[in-house]
Amino acid sequence: MSRTQRVHPARVTGLNQITETPGGPVVYWMSRDQRVRDNWALLFAANLALEREVPLVVVFCLSPSFLGATIRQYGFMLNGLTEVEANLRRRGIPFVLRLGDVPLILLDMLRGFNARVLVTDFDPLRVKRAWKQDVLANLTIPFFEVDAHNIVPCREVSPKQEYAARTLRPKIHRKLDEFLTPFPEVPAFPAPPSADAFNKATDWGAVRKRLQVNSDVAEVDWLRPGERGGEEVFRKFLEHRLDAYSQRNDPNAPVLSNLSPYLHFGQISAQRVAWEVLRSSASTESREAFLEELIVRRELADNFCWYNQAYDRVEGFPDWARKTLDKHRADKRDYIYDLHTFETGATHDPLWNAAQREMTETGKMHGYMRMYWAKKILEWTPSPEEAVKIAILLNDTYELDGRDPNGYAGIAWSIGGVHDRPWFERSIFGQIRYMSATGCARKFDVPEYIRRFSPENETVIP
Repeated sequence: MSRTQRVHPARVTGLNQITETPGGPVVYWMSRDQRVRDNWALLFAANLALEREVPLVVVFCLSPSFLGATIRQYGFMLNGLTEVEANLRRRGIPFVLRLGDVPLILLDMLRGFNARVLVTDFDPLRVKRAWKQDVLANLTIPFFEVDAHNIVPCREVSPKQEYAARTLRPKIHRKLDEFLTPFPEVPAFPAPPSADAFNKATDWGAVRKRLQVNSDVAEVDWLRPGERGGEEVFRKFLEHRLDAYSQRNDPNAPVLSNLSPYLHFGQISAQRVAWEVLRSSASTESREAFLEELIVRRELADNFCWYNQAYDRVEGFPDWARKTLDKHRADKRDYIYDLHTFETGATHDPLWNAAQREMTETGKMHGYMRMYWAKKILEWTPSPEEAVKIAILLNDTYELDGRDPNGYAGIAWSIGGVHDRPWFERSIFGQIRYMSATGCARKFDVPEYIRRFSPENETVIP
């Protein structure tokens, strides 16, 4: 067995100080980064196993319900994990999926496997951090966390919550040459241990039957989940869309990458995408615009959620934003809508309704429209707290990339001025940046967007 390329030490955080003792396999608890290729956490775990000449086992602990996710998101994830299992087994690496209370089933597996070391991937969300703390409280083996999601590791790029993209950008750019590197291949292992737990294929149909999720939100069929699906979408983007990416703020322009679901589930590596975009023949303007979104804005969202655990509440807004929103709490709203009206796209505004329909039908809303969509929810609800609650609920119910730092940061920017600055004061919004349908009409063909996502027309895939 040959050793893999070393993982940059800044990617790796030791979560405890337990001395390692001889035992069974190294276990990689896969969670956020659901891929075999280009996965620093998997590579780190593989290296540990090769050095110790013990097996490597990948486990996935599936919660039967997770932060309001529906079968739309679970289906996309499970279809991707079937590919993960097959890719791992071709390399002699067992994949074991169990469903239940995540810390409990993980600890049970570790004891059953007589695990020697535990490795997992980085995630800034509260629920994932709570799982790790529960595991740590009962763990008797070394535990390492590897940031395989960010190009420059979140802890490494900044020790604090950054005020805006302009404060994080130079810190990332100073370290890009150090961290933006090619990936080694995942090594193959000898035949996995003979125990049934390591060799029994996952019964994916039985897994689906045990889920406790909303099945009314249909799965999407215009994207193929998994590593191969993500690679196909990325290739099409490189060949046909990237060069025109400077038009990205026009919701009618077919220039977006459509990679957000794959990035969210970790089915494709942002580092691989950035590496290949930098070497593409697209215009400098388009490459720089795309990499700003892929690297700076995406990693700014992780920074926000990691250092601000109130990322999904008004309490997480900056002081100036909370003060200005408080000042305007009693302002008269011309319209106030309940959740059902929002969810069914039945407001008075055909542009907002079209954006909501794009999301409910396709599992994706254009990024520019997501800002307008969230700001109007603030305008049409009784309080900022209600606006945040509704925006997150709708986003996480229908978006394939729901429950993601990008989503939380985007809603906090739209409603609470996070990563933004004070603007001219106005009713309801105070000094929060305002957006209007009139302003949208100056940027793109609003009637065309409304037509594409009107109930009378068959939904047009982004």
